[in-house]
Amino acid sequence: MIYPENNILIKWGFQAYARFIVRRNFSHISFNTITIDKNKPVLLIANHSGFWDGFLMYNINYKLFKKKFHTMLLERTAKRLPILKYGGAFSVKKNSRDIITSLNFASQLLNDAENLVLIFPQGKLYSNFITKVEFEKGIMKVLEQAAGKFQLVYSAMFIEYFTNKKPQANIYLKHITDAEFTDIQQLQASYQLHYDDARQQQIQIVI
Repeated sequence: MIYPENNILIKWGFQAYARFIVRRNFSHISFNTITIDKNKPVLLIANHSGFWDGFLMYNINYKLFKKKFHTMLLERTAKRLPILKYGGAFSVKKNSRDIITSLNFASQLLNDAENLVLIFPQGKLYSNFITKVEFEKGIMKVLEQAAGKFQLVYSAMFIEYFTNKKPQANIYLKHITDAEFTDIQQLQASYQLHYDDARQQQIQIVI
């Protein structure tokens, strides 16, 4: 497993770089403001459709949540882009024993009120406009081990161009006050409700 590294100088450079490339590559980024408990860590669950998802959520955290950012990503991505570990990334290797280590690490991060952990439970990249979201079951281990310690936030992200040469990102956030789920189907159904509502808002946009 590849763990995050806390080199202050490199981390500062990564923060500046992450904000810069998002500003440079997007015409506009919008998100709704939600209220969270500053005294509890955040588990952020998001849909996953492309390269920019992690960077977008990194910037949302910088502007809104203001927590120590962490995200789980595939080991092959972590090896291909080692700079990401200075932005809080840690790796997971699917279909191996190492996945337990990664899930345990994510759970441990949620013991610290200053942390935010971003997870993409779909486990793969899917179209930005799928109608049904399906989760892999590993996320349940994190919820079970960290039960009662964190606050849960959903994010649904949609990227479109409309009249611009550069895309715009619309991010719909929701703070889940009742985060007790007994199985992956319940969690998935709960997120699906938020995703459906966000998608409906997105397709109603007219320029």
